[in-house]
Amino acid sequence: MVVLSRIYTRTGDDGSTGLVGNERRSKADPRVEAIGAIDETNAAIGVARVHSAGIGTIDAMLSRIQNDLFDLGADLATPVADGETPAAALRIAAEQVERLEREIDTLNEPLEPLRSFVLPGGSALAASLHVARTVTRRAERRIVALADREAVSLPALHFVNRLSDLLFVAARWANDRGASDVLWVPGQNR
Repeated sequence: MVVLSRIYTRTGDDGSTGLVGNERRSKADPRVEAIGAIDETNAAIGVARVHSAGIGTIDAMLSRIQNDLFDLGADLATPVADGETPAAALRIAAEQVERLEREIDTLNEPLEPLRSFVLPGGSALAASLHVARTVTRRAERRIVALADREAVSLPALHFVNRLSDLLFVAARWANDRGASDVLWVPGQNR
């Protein structure tokens, strides 16, 4: 259980932060950058939820995803140890990735196939989901940059990749099941 009695500790005043296990890292460290990008993703989804209130299908998914993003943050805050046993740390599980895939399929089923790229916009919910999608893509890039330097759990990488796909499909679903998508018209303004 997490218990926070004080919000400021002054331990980060030197530009460092603590990981699980009390290891200190610079706040500019790639692992800390990845954790921060996931926090931004969660905040962007929180904004989208302002617009999804009352839309049970999407809001329930986004609520679960926000909780899973805390799991992902914990996963990233715990460097992978050599010979780590499966229960040694809170890690994103393959089942969480599979749930995202099922939800993508559910949302995508009523949508017409795309004939052009979608411009971010349409309804307020769709636009905010597109913002969350782009923030998620940035988080994915940060996690990949970390994985280029240190071990990262594969389900963590898979989760963030699927999440951006889910947010894209959810944005289309929120635009009258794709009927109100704003489509790119190549060369329209030449």
